[in-house]
Amino acid sequence: MSSSNKEKNLFGEQKLIDDRIKKIDSLKSLGIDPYPARFNRTHTTKKAINLYTKMEKEGNESKLPESKVSLSGRVISKRNMGSVCFIDIKDMDGTIQIFSKKDQMKENYSLLDYVDIGDIVGVFGPVFKTRRGQISIDSEQLSILTKSIRPLPDKWGGLSDHEVRFRQKYLDLISNPQAMKNATLRSNVVRYMREFMYDNGFIEVETPILVPIAAGAQATPFETYHNQLSEKLYLRIATELYLKKLVVGGIEKVFEIGRLFRNEGLDHNHNPEFTTIESYEAYSDYNDVMELVENMVSYIAKKINGSMVIKSKDSNIPDIDLTPPWKRLDLRKALIDKVGIDYLQINDKKSLAIKMKELKIHVDENATWGRLLDKVISSSIEPELIQPHFLVDYPLEMSPLAKKKPDSENIVERFEAFVMGSELANAFSELNDPIDQRKRFQDQEKMRAEQGDLEADRLDEDFLIAIEHGMPPTGGLGLGVDRLTMLLSGESSIREILLFPAMRKQ
Repeated sequence: MSSSNKEKNLFGEQKLIDDRIKKIDSLKSLGIDPYPARFNRTHTTKKAINLYTKMEKEGNESKLPESKVSLSGRVISKRNMGSVCFIDIKDMDGTIQIFSKKDQMKENYSLLDYVDIGDIVGVFGPVFKTRRGQISIDSEQLSILTKSIRPLPDKWGGLSDHEVRFRQKYLDLISNPQAMKNATLRSNVVRYMREFMYDNGFIEVETPILVPIAAGAQATPFETYHNQLSEKLYLRIATELYLKKLVVGGIEKVFEIGRLFRNEGLDHNHNPEFTTIESYEAYSDYNDVMELVENMVSYIAKKINGSMVIKSKDSNIPDIDLTPPWKRLDLRKALIDKVGIDYLQINDKKSLAIKMKELKIHVDENATWGRLLDKVISSSIEPELIQPHFLVDYPLEMSPLAKKKPDSENIVERFEAFVMGSELANAFSELNDPIDQRKRFQDQEKMRAEQGDLEADRLDEDFLIAIEHGMPPTGGLGLGVDRLTMLLSGESSIREILLFPAMRKQ
């Protein structure tokens, strides 16, 4: 848009704002409060429509004139025809038409002159059906509940400017039905996730967000400072170590749904703050956790969509079948078959970098061997995992908190779950050998110091002391709530799911 057009738009918007402020002043001069403190709403739009449908089905339409309702909502359209006015109002349940006649509303009808699109109004009257068959409210009384000053976006069908949609999410919720649908869907994902975990005997807890050591994952933390303690603190990057301390304490099935914070880039799958569920179950291993994941995800899908099959919106993408069991795919074999890399043989950075260049996969010269192998996996294996898969058994260097496979010094019992080519979950048979765990933490600290790996895990002495008291064999899980919501909604960007995604400062 040219600068002259922007100036015209700003001038036009300011004129509308000025006009609305004048209407506010006029209402006040008439003794009408444009922002009253309360309104007695008896029905939502959906309940009002259901009332008429029920009465019609029972043959009781004649009783509807006496069955008067009070509704409220935001005005999304207005059609004034002199002695008759139609407005559509929207609440969280949907929209309904308000039919207003001058001879019925009398003096109150003049209030419609002060109503603009975007205002929030209350209306009282019976539900009826117009000649065209549209269920509506026959308005007897109308009230202005909130006089909006700024106009809504020009196109009612939804904002087209993604920057505005994500930065001003409230406008997206008002004008884009899918945005509201995603918001309610995400709430239901969390609801049914909790329901599933409770039904399976897990206890929900809360652990600290401000922590002295940002450990439990390989990520760069955000730093802050506590004035009273005179101590540097971090926003947590995982809840893992705190939850495993609770397993040590005897809470054998524990979970937390909460926010994590990682100082990383932004893309369609990543946001610096995001929500996960982490769970830990004593006397289980990663095989048990695989069953937990496939059963929980399919349960949530069935509750929300009525089916374990997600219908694709794109003819080029198949329907996704979440029905258990999901396929298990050995990571080492997959890499050998796909790109000819055996991570037990090509186990140094130089050899792996040479092979990656042959495969035309970008090599970050500052990355560790584990980071480079992760790049190979994300480039060559993950994009093909469209249907749900568990990619199992990872190199030890990539998994400092996972238990080794029996009779193996270099492979650990870890899996990642993938759907639509995107990681959904990460899980281990948790390492409970405190001597081995201390050595691995020390190796991670060495990688940070000598190789500059800022995402390497950190040694947490308090956690080591905890497991030195004895932690039972445990299966642990981390699953992305936002990623799962993306999957169930059919959205390809995390920004469509988050109500307040991270944005660059204007």
